[in-house]
Amino acid sequence: MKITEDIKYIGVNDHNIDLFEGQYIVPNGMAYNSYAIIDEKIAIMDSVDASFADEWLKNIEETLAGRKPDYLIVQHMEPDHSANVQVFAEKYTDAKIVASQKAFVMMKNFFGTDFADRQVVVGDGDTLTLGRHNLTFATAPMVHWPEVIVTYDSTDKVLFSADGFGKFGALDVEEDWACEARRYYIGIVGKYGAQVQKLLEKASTLDIEIICPLHGPVLNENLGYYINLYDIWSSYKSETDGVLVAYTSVYGNTKKAALLLAEKLEEYGCPKVAVNDLARCDMAEAVEDAFRYSKIVFATTTYNGDVFPFMREFILDLVERNFQNKTVAFIENGSWGPVATKFMQKMLENSKNLTYAENTVKIISAMNEENIQQIDALAKELCEDYQ
Repeated sequence: MKITEDIKYIGVNDHNIDLFEGQYIVPNGMAYNSYAIIDEKIAIMDSVDASFADEWLKNIEETLAGRKPDYLIVQHMEPDHSANVQVFAEKYTDAKIVASQKAFVMMKNFFGTDFADRQVVVGDGDTLTLGRHNLTFATAPMVHWPEVIVTYDSTDKVLFSADGFGKFGALDVEEDWACEARRYYIGIVGKYGAQVQKLLEKASTLDIEIICPLHGPVLNENLGYYINLYDIWSSYKSETDGVLVAYTSVYGNTKKAALLLAEKLEEYGCPKVAVNDLARCDMAEAVEDAFRYSKIVFATTTYNGDVFPFMREFILDLVERNFQNKTVAFIENGSWGPVATKFMQKMLENSKNLTYAENTVKIISAMNEENIQQIDALAKELCEDYQ
């Protein structure tokens, strides 16, 4: 696949994977992207997952048509991108390895060697000339590993963005970009919003026409759309006005309350209502929705004098990713001594800029008329902004 006249795609699609990073469901597989910049000298941008070494090396050979690469630029040391660094080094013995100092330390840990005699160590503002193409490197620490660099080709105005602007899904599958990019970002990079903001600030000084990420499609039009979403996600703003109702239920009574609330929210004009059963949905999807929507209702049962396990996991996932800037409400249920709301509030106490709804719902075993009135009042309060 030709990106520009001199930049070719040499990555692979993975439809064998079931869980990315051992936890994220990827029904449409994954793409491990690698690129070749062909000039007087040739640079290969990153490698691919270990399972695809032969396919990747074949792609390099076919694309270079008898020529040999001069450089392998390693932007990120996570094994889905770096597993074949040693394989490459053994095949192309004259090629230099270009990476940050921290990346070479990681190479020693992964491969038992840091390729000392072939190192080209780069940092912020360092450059590499291939001939017509001039590459400038920028450090991107903790986006989302400490050794990360990104690379800007000023000749073709291409940003090689490492894991930035990546998404779940192989490239031979048609699907909406935002949904799987959001789930990817929130799940994997979401904790590091401040670091992403710094990288976006660096990128804002560049004339970028194409973004080449390490996962997902090459972006070559409407770049403002993608950059704006990254700004929203990394600054923890709400992308969509609306309410997420996230619930767990043991015998169906809390579920009834959650679904009634969703109905009432729609009735009172909420522009968007999402409902997630945390015991049955993809937890990563639920976490994505929690960051996406402006308001959230936690509905759960007291369990073992605490919070039901799936709700506990959900809130821990949110807090770990710097959950903030939301309106929050609670529905709790308990047949004796309901305490779920107290414990959920405690779990969220260090989250910034949370506004708590005045109305709450406390169910004792099953909904009664008072609970129905409480749910109605809560729905009205959450919809005040949409009247």
